[in-house]
Amino acid sequence: MAIQILGMIWHREASEIIPATKTFDKNYIVKIAQAHEQAGFDRILCGYWSDQADGFLVTAYAAAHTSKIKFLLAHRPGFVSPTLAARKLATLDQLTDGRLALHVISGGSDIDQKKDGDFLNKQERYARSAEFIEVVQKTWYSQEPFSYEGDYYHIVDAYSEIKPLQTHLPIYFGGSSIEALQVAAKHVDIFALWGEPLAGAQEQVETLNQLAAQHERQLDYNISFRPIIADSESIAWEKAQEIYQLSKKQLENFGLQAARKKPQSTGGQRLLAAAGQGERLDTNLWTGITSLVQGSYNSTALVGTPEQVAESILQYYKLGIHGVLIRGFDPVQDAIDYGRELLPQIREKTEKYDQQQQLISA
Repeated sequence: MAIQILGMIWHREASEIIPATKTFDKNYIVKIAQAHEQAGFDRILCGYWSDQADGFLVTAYAAAHTSKIKFLLAHRPGFVSPTLAARKLATLDQLTDGRLALHVISGGSDIDQKKDGDFLNKQERYARSAEFIEVVQKTWYSQEPFSYEGDYYHIVDAYSEIKPLQTHLPIYFGGSSIEALQVAAKHVDIFALWGEPLAGAQEQVETLNQLAAQHERQLDYNISFRPIIADSESIAWEKAQEIYQLSKKQLENFGLQAARKKPQSTGGQRLLAAAGQGERLDTNLWTGITSLVQGSYNSTALVGTPEQVAESILQYYKLGIHGVLIRGFDPVQDAIDYGRELLPQIREKTEKYDQQQQLISA
């Protein structure tokens, strides 16, 4: 199958190396969304933060200023009724002409969840996510009123006239704990991994494939990296060190100590454990920023020429991971550079691999 290449957008210019100067910038939403569309990305993620702009509205605004690129909207269950969330998502899918997918994130930090008034523990949050997905899908696809009785949601005679434009609206899901894997295996379409070394990613895929088989299901997979590319390998590694120093300086200048605390999420702990194995893993997986921020978010990078980075992504594709989310440290310019130099290489290598596999199986 053709690889799906995702990017990421947000509501203001900011990154590890670019200090935020605005709280909200609607022109930047247009700029970064259009940059990804022109670069040839398939889909862009709009993330979720407990203290930032609403992703539903950011996605709607970005969609109104693009025509082809698809969207992946992150949403945390627990703050909006699943029946209402389903109608909001169906409406947004209609507005975007069927370009929407949903990324359900249960929340990896008790502290962050409490900021929005959620005091469930991690295990309870994943159980709630499973019920949330069940109710959302019933709301989308039921042709008559339905009732639902769960531990977290009790619904009587729910029905929504508004449905997604798509016959099936894709659901992404992440999380590395056993609770997360069990929810993913039973309920979702695409499982999202952070950028682990090949051995760790293979372990995750094999475990999930076994769990999904118990439900007679098959999952697709997506993995995330922060590519650092340049015309030569040596220049790319020099660029990585510059990014490290700028990121370190910004952490020190702005006192972002929260990014240096040991992560509560299992995924973050796995990234941090990988970083403990070394700064350079596999061929060109770099964990410098991961160590700096203590694995608190997706922070591993693939470093090298576009051809070298594409070759590394191909190795994950061979594991059955047919989607990759790539975002840079200079978000707009990196998206432009990826479109010019990296995306064509990724597609060429994965298409060639698919052709070879077809010949073998013929």
